[in-house]
Amino acid sequence: MPSEFSFDAVSEVDLNLVSESIQVALKEIGNRYDFKDSNATIELNEKEKKLTLRAKQEMQLEAALDVLYARLAKRGIPLKNFEKGKVEQALGQTAKLEVKIQAGIPSDKAKQMVAAIKERKLKVNASIQGEQLRVTSKSKDELQATMNLLRQGSFGVDVQFKNFR
Repeated sequence: MPSEFSFDAVSEVDLNLVSESIQVALKEIGNRYDFKDSNATIELNEKEKKLTLRAKQEMQLEAALDVLYARLAKRGIPLKNFEKGKVEQALGQTAKLEVKIQAGIPSDKAKQMVAAIKERKLKVNASIQGEQLRVTSKSKDELQATMNLLRQGSFGVDVQFKNFR
């Protein structure tokens, strides 16, 4: 029996599900009357992990984003990990919006999580390893309490747990 137990807290977004959601949202946008002649598009850049939405008007852009968010939520993709940018006016009298996809736990959020764990005085060791958080303890109960704390905390990212040992 191991003397120490551990888990990794991560924040991941399945880009295949995002891509499928975009296709369904584009089909819905193409069928809706309020998007007629809007030339609304949604593009996924997997390398930079961002979405680019384009439409003729800002109102149509916001409506397209709402349709996309509805499709993402139906597939169980956490909306906390999508960071909406500012609407920009692009060439040809169109509006453009970029949405960053947050994959991994940023270092500032990870520091907040470690501080919250220390504040609760849980008997665990939390260490930041790249874009994830490794939590170790001798007690499984302490790890469960830490998981509950991270789930209920408002750190701005959705947290999943992996590598239970």
